[in-house]
Amino acid sequence: MNDLVRQHTALGETDLEWLHLLVSEWQLLSDLSFADLVLWVPTLDGTRYVSVAQMRPNTGPTSYQDDMVGHLVPRGRRPLLDAALDEGRIVREGDPEWREEVPVRVESIPVRREGRVLGVIARNTNLLTVRTPSRLELTYLQSASDLAQMIAAGSFPYPGQQVDMDASPRVGDGLIRLDAEGVVTYASPNALSAYHRLGLASDLVGQHLGNTTAELAPSRGPVDEALVKLASGWAPRETEVEGNSGVIQLRAIPLKPKGTRIGSLVLCRDVTELRRRERELITKDATIREIHHRVKNNLQTVAALLRLQSRRMDSPQGREALNEAVRRVGSIAIVHETLSQNLDERVEFDEIADRVIAMVSEISPGKVDCRRTGRFGILDAEVATPLSMVLTEILQNALEHAFTQGERGTVEVAAIRTGTGRTDGRLLITVLDDGSGLPEGFDPQKAGNLGLQIVRTLVEGELGGTFDMLRVEPRGTKVVLDIPSSPQK
Repeated sequence: MNDLVRQHTALGETDLEWLHLLVSEWQLLSDLSFADLVLWVPTLDGTRYVSVAQMRPNTGPTSYQDDMVGHLVPRGRRPLLDAALDEGRIVREGDPEWREEVPVRVESIPVRREGRVLGVIARNTNLLTVRTPSRLELTYLQSASDLAQMIAAGSFPYPGQQVDMDASPRVGDGLIRLDAEGVVTYASPNALSAYHRLGLASDLVGQHLGNTTAELAPSRGPVDEALVKLASGWAPRETEVEGNSGVIQLRAIPLKPKGTRIGSLVLCRDVTELRRRERELITKDATIREIHHRVKNNLQTVAALLRLQSRRMDSPQGREALNEAVRRVGSIAIVHETLSQNLDERVEFDEIADRVIAMVSEISPGKVDCRRTGRFGILDAEVATPLSMVLTEILQNALEHAFTQGERGTVEVAAIRTGTGRTDGRLLITVLDDGSGLPEGFDPQKAGNLGLQIVRTLVEGELGGTFDMLRVEPRGTKVVLDIPSSPQK
């Protein structure tokens, strides 16, 4: 819509914002009218109309099989559009149009903002299934007529009250019509069922909706005046009401077709099961995070015990082996600590990589600078946990064997993420040092070092990737990892 309005019309940004607000609300008008809506805006030279938006009803058959957005129509071809634009009034005259053997009643509603007519809504009703209307349909049509008059007068939609139509109640969820005093004159079957879920034992018609709703909602103090006012339809608001183990969502829309409030529409939706599932998910998320927190604590306890044991060891080799185990356990603990702070089983691995680098750097015998370049991005826990161990082993191996005591050097961890989705991406990781390099004849695929065995097992077996170590001239070693960025099923 933005492109069409800016390309073909003279409307400014504030006018465009008004049209966006209208389009965010007009599903309501379409459903109440049982009709398709097409928004036509005059072009810059005033000789044509361009259709910038379209809406089909959820409550009846469509009148348009094709998408009308972007169509251009010259003035004079559709007289109802001309009359509504020029005279600023709703135009209903004329016989039904026939489209592919379907009779369609066409009406035109001017869209007014601050006294100016910005465009025209063409309301197209498929008459093929017309029958004697029920009380529900008559209420729908009368409410649609009131809203149409408000649009023509520039008093609907309500500024600052843009709603999320995916989350807000819709016409089919439940509709209640109130008079000017807030008394129910009609309640649809779905609306009545929703109030029965709250604990209402009688009919709604004839009752003051605000008082009835406040009585059904549990309260420890005096009557909730704000809830009474909202459910009475005095202002355009949304709220949720919980009572008798049920939850309903309410949306009030004051009706002022001639400038004076004559009543209100209240849309209601039973969201009891939806809220129950949300609470279950919140509880589940909290439980998972608590589990990760406890696993992290247990791993830290294990690391502390190993650290204590290493201090009692007389053998330098034994002490170093226990210290390596401490770092391995610590790398896994870092992942679980991160997971305990998230709502899902995914982590920002750059933070984990930085913490692993800092942890392993403590063992450096020389003045070695460890740094990271590039981004790992967000990874699933199934990838993050083994990758943190792999990174720990590679860095540990580089710092222990590439540099002698007091020697200066650098170790750089570089990450490159490829692919656009969660399932087709790959992660290319290189760890480059400028140390002494690999000994002659060294084969990383056959080396018996425990750390390299762990790396090979995790990279090839659990991560489904490849691992290699290369000698760098004139000196140094480069480790290359190529792994999928998503878990391998």
